[in-house]
Amino acid sequence: MTNRIIAALMSVTGVWAIAACAGSTTLEEEVDVSVNEEKSVEIQKVVEKWDCPGCNPNERYVLSKLQDYTKITDRNALSTLMGNIKSESNFHPNICEGGARVAYHQCHSGGYGLIQWTTVGRYNALGNFCRKYSCDPSSLEGQTRFLVNEVHFQKVLPEFEGTGWSIRQYMAPAYYWLGWGIKGYRETFAHEYYAKMVKVTTPLTEG
Repeated sequence: MTNRIIAALMSVTGVWAIAACAGSTTLEEEVDVSVNEEKSVEIQKVVEKWDCPGCNPNERYVLSKLQDYTKITDRNALSTLMGNIKSESNFHPNICEGGARVAYHQCHSGGYGLIQWTTVGRYNALGNFCRKYSCDPSSLEGQTRFLVNEVHFQKVLPEFEGTGWSIRQYMAPAYYWLGWGIKGYRETFAHEYYAKMVKVTTPLTEG
């Protein structure tokens, strides 16, 4: 074969020759893709949440669960919810209207619990929810679960899950949620929570 013919063949097949080399098992075997398990670092997902280091355990629990059970991320929205709960019960789940600290079935008049469930329908709904889902209607855990699932809260939840409103603006859906008679210090409490909240990064737990 003449040199001219060899050169022509090389010009036509050159691309294929390069591609074949790139995919050869010889090159693949030279690449070390093994993992040193002793030095490897587990990749862990994290999530940002608002916390209140200066708050008491009940306040911190409710703040955490409001974020776990909903899509609320706005600091003003969370502060508004916290301020209203403080105004209703000071975060005491076993409190009957008037101040008596009793179990759920021992509160016979007025409001009861975190948000002072007052009407017969709402009071009974708390008990029915905990019977169905095996929780204690007198407990912080049981009431927090019911709070975020109650139809009255679910109706206004989309407004709290938005962002950009002021605390005063969030007070409107808070009113429709609770139907308070006297506003009192709700807004002041909300601003106090706003000042104490900090954003923290925590590992994302499975399940």
